[in-house]
Parts: sequence; C-alpha cells; structure tokens
Amino acid sequence: LALALSLHAAAAVEQREMGRAAANPVRKVVSMMQMMQKKVEAEGEKAEELYEKYLCYCKSSGGALAESIAAAEARAPELVASIEASEGKLAQLKADVETHTADREAAKTAMAEATAIREKEKVAFDKEMAESTTNSAAVKKAVEALARGSAGAFLQTTSASVLRALIKSKDMLEADREDLTSFLGEGAGYAPVSGEVIGILKAMGDEMAKDQAEMTATEEAAVKSHEGLVASK
Repeated sequence: LALALSLHAAAAVEQREMGRAAANPVRKVVSMMQMMQKKVEAEGEKAEELYEKYLCYCKSSGGALAESIAAAEARAPELVASIEASEGKLAQLKADVETHTADREAAKTAMAEATAIREKEKVAFDKEMAESTTNSAAVKKAVEALARGSAGAFLQTTSASVLRALIKSKDMLEADREDLTSFLGEGAGYAPVSGEVIGILKAMGDEMAKDQAEMTATEEAAVKSHEGLVASK
C-alpha cells in the first residue's frame, strides 16, 4: 500500500511539472535550449574526437610520405646515372649495328668480287688444261706413230697439226724445234733420227704432265681458298 501511494505521489508531481511547463512558455524554451546545448556539446565532442584521429593520421602519413620523398631524392642521382648509362649503351649498340651493317655490305661486295675472280680463274684453268691435254695427246700419238714406223700416216692427222702449232709457240731449244719441224715436214723420210725425235717428244710430254699437275694443284688451292672465304662471310 505504501509503495502504491509513493508511485501515485510521484506521478502527481510529474504531472504538475508538465502542467507548469506547458503553462509557462519561457520554461519550455529554456528546456529546449538546454536540450540543444547538450546536443551541440555532444556533437562537438564527437567532432573533436574525429579531428584528433585525423590529426594523428596526418602526422603518421606525413612522416611516411616525407621518408618516401627523402628516399626518392637520395636515389635520384643513382637513377640519373643509370639512365645515362643505358642511353650510352643504346648509342653504342646503334653504332655497332651501323658498323656491322657496313661490314656486311663490304663483305658482300668482297664476296661478289672474289666470286667473279674465281669464275675467271676457272675459265682460264679449263681453257689452259684443255689445250695442254690436247697437246699431250698429240705428243703421245706422235711417239706411238714413230715407234710403230707409221710416221707418214700420223702426219695426215689432226694431232700432227696440233703438234706443228705447239712447236712454233713452245719455249724450247732451237735445235729441238728444227728436228721436230723436219720430222713433221718429211715424215717417213726422217727415219734416220726418229730415235732422237722420240726422245724430244717424250721430254715434252713429261714436261707437260708436270705442268698439268701444277695447274691442277693451283686450281684446287684456289677452290679451297674461295670456299674458305665464303664460309667466313
């Protein structure tokens, strides 16, 4: 019962206060202003808390940023040197490419010239070897004809004509040239010295065989040298 009376009394007091507030406009305004003041103070405290957090963030971030800037400034000379070195290497590479290109063009030119010379040498070799082979064959046939005693028949052949042209141009003793000329002119009538003529012809044949061997060796060496040049380019 006492508790019920107390609650009733409290409710009556609250109703009286509310009635007074409602009845008194000034009190109502003061109450509202007090509530606004509390709200502003709460918002101010929250804003100050946010400001403190922001300030702390700026200080910590600013320090890290300053350190990053300092580190970048410290590395700047190194980066500049690296860039300059790279540019120097690039310039050298370009120069090397130009040099290699020029060398390659020069090599192509040299190769073309060497090939042209080799082709001319081959033509000259083939011509000289063919002529020497023909002369050797004519000398051999003359020796065989004299050995058989058929010099007269030999003089009617193409080989005899080849031999006549050969003894006119060949570097030899004049006495040998005269003996061969007489043989080729008289044929069978020149039998008394046919043995001497055979000796001269055999010596000519041996000399031409030696010349042919030297020509072949020179040609093979030239071919090998040209192949080596081609491989090196």
